[in-house]
Amino acid sequence: MALPALVLVVDDEPMVREVVAEYLRRDGLRVDELGDGAAALEWLRDHRPDLVVLDIMLPGADGLSVLRRIRSAGDIPVILLTARTDELDRVLGLELGADDYVVKPFSPRELAARVRTVLRRASLPVVVDHALEFDRMRIDPRTREVHLDGRLITLTPKEFDLLFALAQSPRQVFSRRELLDRVWDSAPEYQDPATVTVHVGRLRQKLEVDPEEPRWITTARGVGYRFEP
Repeated sequence: MALPALVLVVDDEPMVREVVAEYLRRDGLRVDELGDGAAALEWLRDHRPDLVVLDIMLPGADGLSVLRRIRSAGDIPVILLTARTDELDRVLGLELGADDYVVKPFSPRELAARVRTVLRRASLPVVVDHALEFDRMRIDPRTREVHLDGRLITLTPKEFDLLFALAQSPRQVFSRRELLDRVWDSAPEYQDPATVTVHVGRLRQKLEVDPEEPRWITTARGVGYRFEP
């Protein structure tokens, strides 16, 4: 079972860390918090987060120094937190490889949305422009057709998008929030997660011999859905 994404929040203001961490945890993410750059550098020697929210103005080691270290070690996504007067630092941060930045004071909801967007971009599979074939099923993104046992299965656009998103990463479990972001491309607060449940149910009705005992789209209880090749 895949763990939720881990986000490291580095900011010397305890209140900022608390609020940001609370919003990210509401989204189901794991969060670690640190208050200075030196501690962040030490933490990063032993951990690999899925994303770092990084203030530029930090004691111990400034955020740009931490960003340089992160980039020298790999491609972990980084969102910078900057003051309104830090335009040169923002530009330098982007040149150093930051994925996004948020200007203080900021809306925690906006930051959480940026985190979701960057995580989604980082985890998107390589674009597939050829048909996917599994056992008795063929999914063709060019014609947007699905054939099962040689029969054309009529799907709505969103049903096709959901099936294709799952099938591109066989056996990988996706939460309903992740599928909302990937398929509906909108923030979870503006979409009901039940939308995913309904569409999965419709797909099962069309694809499965017995929708109550699905062969193709299975449920990881308490986590989400996966496509079984």
